[in-house]
Amino acid sequence: MLCPHQIAYTQRGVLNGQEKIDGHFQGVGMRNYSASWICAAFLALIGGCGRSEVATPGPVSAVPLPQSSAKQSSDAGEGAGSKPQSKRRTLAPVEVDSGSPAGSVVVKSPAEQLNSVREALKPFQILLGRWNGLSQKAVSDHPEWAYDWVTDPQFPRLKVTSEKLPYLREGRLAYLPDSDQFELKVIDAEGVQRIMRGTFIEPIRDVAGDGKKLQRTYKLQLTEQRTESAADPSGEQWRITLNQQENNRYILEIDRKRGNGPFSRVDTVHTQREGTSFALSETDYGDKTCIISQGLGTISVSYQGQSFMVCCSGCKAAFDDDPQKWIAKWEEKKKMQK
Repeated sequence: MLCPHQIAYTQRGVLNGQEKIDGHFQGVGMRNYSASWICAAFLALIGGCGRSEVATPGPVSAVPLPQSSAKQSSDAGEGAGSKPQSKRRTLAPVEVDSGSPAGSVVVKSPAEQLNSVREALKPFQILLGRWNGLSQKAVSDHPEWAYDWVTDPQFPRLKVTSEKLPYLREGRLAYLPDSDQFELKVIDAEGVQRIMRGTFIEPIRDVAGDGKKLQRTYKLQLTEQRTESAADPSGEQWRITLNQQENNRYILEIDRKRGNGPFSRVDTVHTQREGTSFALSETDYGDKTCIISQGLGTISVSYQGQSFMVCCSGCKAAFDDDPQKWIAKWEEKKKMQK
């Protein structure tokens, strides 16, 4: 049996102690002696070639094969002894017709996002102002709604505050453009915050009422979002429905459920607007348009001799914080309308 070194020498063409290199035989001399010594050591290491378990030999230093021999070896490896390689298929990306190139994400600019949020909150401008509330449990309250432009100018919200209502001492109503939902963050009398999300279960309708004034109605239902980390230990889940009856009246419906049971009514708060009516008009509000929300302005503000109208305390706070910004936006809006 030939050892690996003997095989290598045989492949190189060793004849009677001479090695054939580039067509000429040259004496191998000490090479055969060294090869025999390495082969003997190799056989001693693996315990003989006759064993069934053969260790993998380490790399052998040998003279590189001539090109003709290497080519023959390569050709033999590509012959019947090797499996044919299948051609790799290339899959082209699938394009989805969404109005933009496949894989691209449409990102709104800050101005576009602000505009979408403002448009979504416009139907709720009917809530701006102070209200008289009376709950089914005989709790008298005076909730007040106002815009919040100060906390995050790029993400305005409607803020409601209550002095006595146990379920809602403070709330912030926001629009979420990514999910096309509304979010109400509520803090109750015990300081517990609940995050509620939802959308309209009855769409917005403006219908003619007494005196031919348009009266707004809708139902916005918001359900508490529950996670394992934020779930109420009692297993309760809350739901608030904002039921706008007309311009000057809305009902706040508070529901609750335990476990997997159904929602049941906890309380109902009937509210009537205090003071000036915010009745809608078929036209714009003219000189009474709020410089910030474009709702009906009821509060006068001024800057450098110019007077403007705002609709609520929240818009007044935003104007006082940066009047130049809001005046510039107002002037730009009027130019676009011409």
